[in-house]
Amino acid sequence: MNDIQKVYFIGIGGIGMSALARYFNGRNVAVFGYDKTATTLTKKLVEEGMIIHFEDDVSQIPAGIDLVVYTPAIPDNHRELNYFRNRNFPLKKRAEVLGMISRTQRTIAVAGTHGKTTTTSILTHLLQEGGVDCTAFLGGIAHNFSSNYVEGKSDWVVVEADEYDRSFLHLHPEIAVILSMDADHLDIYGAGEEVKKSFRIFGSQVKDKGKLIVNQKWLTEYLTKNEDQDKVKTYGLESGDYYADNIRVTKGYFVFDFKSKLLDIVGLQFTLPGHHNIENATAAIAVALELGVSVDAIRRSLVSFKGIKRRFEIIYRDEKVVYIDDYAHHPSELKAAIHAARTLFPNKRITGVFQPHLFSRTRDFLQGFADELSTLDEVILLDIYPARELPIAGVTSEAIYKLITNDSKLLATKQHLLDVLATRDLEVLMTLGAGDIDTLVAPIKKQLIDG
Repeated sequence: MNDIQKVYFIGIGGIGMSALARYFNGRNVAVFGYDKTATTLTKKLVEEGMIIHFEDDVSQIPAGIDLVVYTPAIPDNHRELNYFRNRNFPLKKRAEVLGMISRTQRTIAVAGTHGKTTTTSILTHLLQEGGVDCTAFLGGIAHNFSSNYVEGKSDWVVVEADEYDRSFLHLHPEIAVILSMDADHLDIYGAGEEVKKSFRIFGSQVKDKGKLIVNQKWLTEYLTKNEDQDKVKTYGLESGDYYADNIRVTKGYFVFDFKSKLLDIVGLQFTLPGHHNIENATAAIAVALELGVSVDAIRRSLVSFKGIKRRFEIIYRDEKVVYIDDYAHHPSELKAAIHAARTLFPNKRITGVFQPHLFSRTRDFLQGFADELSTLDEVILLDIYPARELPIAGVTSEAIYKLITNDSKLLATKQHLLDVLATRDLEVLMTLGAGDIDTLVAPIKKQLIDG
């Protein structure tokens, strides 16, 4: 790693890829890259000194590249990818490089089909504020750092351990957290049991004398193939070795008590809404305590945590309407986001705009999506965002629409969404999804401001 002078990223604008690019850039390595489209994030990377282009054009590849990093989302027929393959350049997936980095430092890896970005960002903030100057690779833009990468000077590194493509199996952490093991990415795994099996392998890779903290809800399923129970600690709501109790809402904050065998912390205020975020904070507190962060620092840091872009992000609020944007793209995530909105705004009508992400995920969770969207007061469904996938026969947003039991529902296109919203008497508006629905956030906000 120390010999690398020039690195090239194929898909540099991805949230995980850009964090790695920032890592190398911060070490005075020349960073070059390609991405399909220019975004706010790629613009920031260019401002930070990286050279990026947006055409699949091998003539724009500079000479002297020492390492090529690519994302699995890049198609096999990509010209630049094959240029490097055919010339035997050192070619590695993002996860492999992250694994190489983590082997040189003391690693805390946060895994789970949901909650990784939030928990990793909370933990990084707790550690930084508590005197542990960690490096961190985050799966979103944390508002406290205005980045998805945090440069630290200690030997601790916090990483988001991604289960997609079994990427997290490149990691051998000293401390690991498993938040959830729901069925997801079935285009890769085939079945939910294979997802759990992969998480068990990940847990088994925690170093000797290391620590593994597992969500209490998943303990039984985790331990079915893992006999090292002494290494495993649990966390959760109202039960576990570390748990949150007495959860309530006071003056706009969620408040809870943290409890463990060693100590109780009463009356913690937290800025993020929802029981699922209290659960995420509990896991982060458990790790922070292991690293010696003080109770006072934990209490202070939870109040000063500003959240993550697109994770229940309140975009606009006035006396009439609240607009929330959220990355939710799995039925469990929709459930958590909608429940959080109901808790915060119990007497308000909630309109949700959902853009399904991937044909395969829509096919696999068709009924689950319909069930959770039915809990909204009004549902607006956009077309499926395909990302890397080709269409699947019969898998459309209309298929979800037909299963939604709420009569207040409609199908819309991105192009006409603003016109649709203009006809609605909105109280709480939520945009939901992991595709390009985020490109509508600024126009929606402007329309709400302009009235």
